Amino acid sequence: MSATDVDAGGGASPTVLVVDDAPTVRAYASGVLRAAGFTVEEACNGLEAMELLVARTVDLVVTDVNMPQMDGYELVRHLRERALEPAVPVVVMTTEARDADNEAALASGANFHLSKPAAPEVLVRIAQVLTARVAGPVSSPVSSPVSVGSAS
Repeated sequence: MSATDVDAGGGASPTVLVVDDAPTVRAYASGVLRAAGFTVEEACNGLEAMELLVARTVDLVVTDVNMPQMDGYELVRHLRERALEPAVPVVVMTTEARDADNEAALASGANFHLSKPAAPEVLVRIAQVLTARVAGPVSSPVSSPVSVGSAS
């Protein structure tokens, strides 16, 4: 099964998996991404995300860190170790905003560390860049990890 669905305009609609144990945060991120034209899947922790990924391929994962059963760092490490999912870009979106948290996210294999609350336009732009769905020319996809601060 392809990671993308066909949208109403006939183009590809990248699929984003939003992983967060807080229903309001999941709803916020999912709503922002859906409004921008992404197909969105949801999971409430890393373990549920891994189970979903057995049956579904996604183009991007946006995950919290502090979750029960399997945290975001462990999820990213599992994704990087899996033969079928090592290249899926990952955004760690968390309230943990210290330099050490940024370093831990990037060391786990995440592409971006984004502090909550994330401004909608920042979340959408990062998702567009990481799924190569940007308005205007992009010379190459983002390959190095980057950290972005919060909206506040």
